[in-house]
Amino acid sequence: MGSIPPSATMEAIRGNIWECNNDVIVIPTNGFIKKNGSAVMGRGLALQASKKYPKLSEDLGVLLKEDGDKVYYLPQGEQMLVTFPVKYNWWENADLALIRQSASQLSNMFTESYGSKVCLPKVGCGNGKLNWEDVEPILDVYLNRKPFLIVDIDK
Repeated sequence: MGSIPPSATMEAIRGNIWECNNDVIVIPTNGFIKKNGSAVMGRGLALQASKKYPKLSEDLGVLLKEDGDKVYYLPQGEQMLVTFPVKYNWWENADLALIRQSASQLSNMFTESYGSKVCLPKVGCGNGKLNWEDVEPILDVYLNRKPFLIVDIDK
């Protein structure tokens, strides 16, 4: 993965987020549960994750039903995954207030002494249809002195 200049205090790189295989990978999600109890993970990185880890949408669906739309740690074998809600329903655009809430929860989950990187995409800016210029300042408030790495995903 190649470096790109960080746009704020968070470290940023361009590449394939799945190459962060010794680190935590953050998956943008929504809070919608299908009739079968699984979480909707039908586009973007969430779809990639659900194909790579077939039980992920079922595991997330259970947590959403029990405790609502929030950040969850969902290890899948040796890969550490964390969900990051960006929208309430799959058909909506991402919500900046929800991104703020998720960034706060993610920040509280990991400390500066955490040994690995926490790799996250530009949450809310793909299928969520937000602009990075609007999302980045929110993330910077919560993730600027922690082990967070923004991965600008190669298309």
